[in-house]
Amino acid sequence: MLSLLYSCGLRRSELLHLLPADIDRNRKMVIIRQGKGNKDRVVPLSDKISLMLEEYIKTYKPEHYLFEGMVPGTAYDERSLANVLKQSVAKAEINKPVSLHWLRHSYATHILEAGTDLRYIQELLGHKSSRTTEIYTHVSTQSLQKIKSPFDDL
Repeated sequence: MLSLLYSCGLRRSELLHLLPADIDRNRKMVIIRQGKGNKDRVVPLSDKISLMLEEYIKTYKPEHYLFEGMVPGTAYDERSLANVLKQSVAKAEINKPVSLHWLRHSYATHILEAGTDLRYIQELLGHKSSRTTEIYTHVSTQSLQKIKSPFDDL
């Protein structure tokens, strides 16, 4: 679940409401239905996540939701998902605050740093306004250090 959140930049509610049919392995897309603002969108599905999901579906055979709760046919609980993250953070010995939304934020920051146009990121994240997407334009010190001064070419 955490890998899918990060790899697709999903909101918590979008992840928890995914159906197995929303995973289009042939087109390598995840279909987000009725996301925030009741908007549908598609996001790319990574090859690694696709393989992980194939194994997950074979093993757990979800009946309705992709990630089901204790009672078959019900959605996985938000608090349980937060606990999964909390346990993962502890196992990884990460000593800074981490939230589920942090995974979405990291996805946006990383694809921006990789050169993805802000307009595409806006579509991938399902933002109505480009101003919302612009919060991801902060850049890391590490990225700034990689910029070569044109003076060095003189």
